[in-house]
Amino acid sequence: MTERGICTVELADLGLDQGGHLLIKRALRTVPVNTPVAVYGDAPELAIHLRSWCRAQGHDIEIIKIAGGPVAVIHRGGAEAGRWRGAESTGDAAIPKEHAHASWGLAGRSATVEAGVPAFDFPLDTRAEVWAKEAARLYAQAAASQWDPATAIPWDEPFVLLDDVEDAVVQVMTYLIENETAALVIPARFASQVHPHFREVMQLLAIQAADEARHIEVFTRRALLRRTKLGLSTVGGQSSLKTLIDEPDFTLSAMLLSVLGEGSFLSLLGFLHQHAPDRVTSEIARLVSQDEARHVAFGIAHLTQHVRENPALLERLAEAIERRHDVLANTAGLNEEVFDALILFAAGSWQPEALRAGWEKVQVLIADMDQGRVRRLCRIGFDEHRARSLSALHTRNFM
Repeated sequence: MTERGICTVELADLGLDQGGHLLIKRALRTVPVNTPVAVYGDAPELAIHLRSWCRAQGHDIEIIKIAGGPVAVIHRGGAEAGRWRGAESTGDAAIPKEHAHASWGLAGRSATVEAGVPAFDFPLDTRAEVWAKEAARLYAQAAASQWDPATAIPWDEPFVLLDDVEDAVVQVMTYLIENETAALVIPARFASQVHPHFREVMQLLAIQAADEARHIEVFTRRALLRRTKLGLSTVGGQSSLKTLIDEPDFTLSAMLLSVLGEGSFLSLLGFLHQHAPDRVTSEIARLVSQDEARHVAFGIAHLTQHVRENPALLERLAEAIERRHDVLANTAGLNEEVFDALILFAAGSWQPEALRAGWEKVQVLIADMDQGRVRRLCRIGFDEHRARSLSALHTRNFM
């Protein structure tokens, strides 16, 4: 309220430590800097509390204590006063800044950060290295598309397979489990390095890790549905995956894991869905493929935007593919047991014609993987000739 042109606050017997400060703060927000606000009140020690409070908030105060008049007159301090001195804005809620400051800490985008917040070490703190405008949409889609392994898969549906075909399914599941474990570790690690200013990317990486955890669960459950242990894990397969886990660069990792590895896995999952010898396996492959498509989409969106802003990045991406190929040149790649299992998986029996058909289907799968990699590399910015040569260097372990 105002009295003779002066803003006044009536506290009656409400103490400053009982909520009275809220009324004063509200009044101060309505007046210009250095404008007086008269405070009336009867609470014991109100004048003492007002003096301390104003000093902390950066306002000037004149204690009057006139009988029937105000206890004090407060003159509002400037925007840089008190706890707001040195405060820093984190920018717009919708659009992230080019660089996120360590002093912003865990504050959300568009928050005002009080001076003195401790610096946080988030290595991925620039928009160019992490941002993709599609991140928010993909996160919302992922959050809405989560599925429950206990109810989404027809685990109790009866089926009968030859023992050798079941063993082939187990070997393929064993291979998928370790690949998806790598695909969980990588986004989980980078999620903890992304500055919260780029929260959409941080959230998307976190939900990708949750997707992979679910994939590991269903692959393991299918492998042990009719067996008591998993199949063979090889040196070549784990060596290939270790190069992905050891890659420290977020952008290069997006190329190797999401665009090439998980992109190739989309073809593999389509193959497993189409040729699965039982509906449980088919449904697992279908649901997992939906998740993996989002992971690949983010990798492509991130790299496409990054290359558009910095065309020289293409050469770094190419060098990363070539470097990984050289490291793995002397490894066996896809282990023989998995390759044979895929043939028998698609054949469904030991009949010679069925095995020939299964082998041919696997050849189609490998060609489809290569064509998919070429398409994605071209989308990022490579010309078709370079894309084909780089796709040919991709690990024989598929991921």
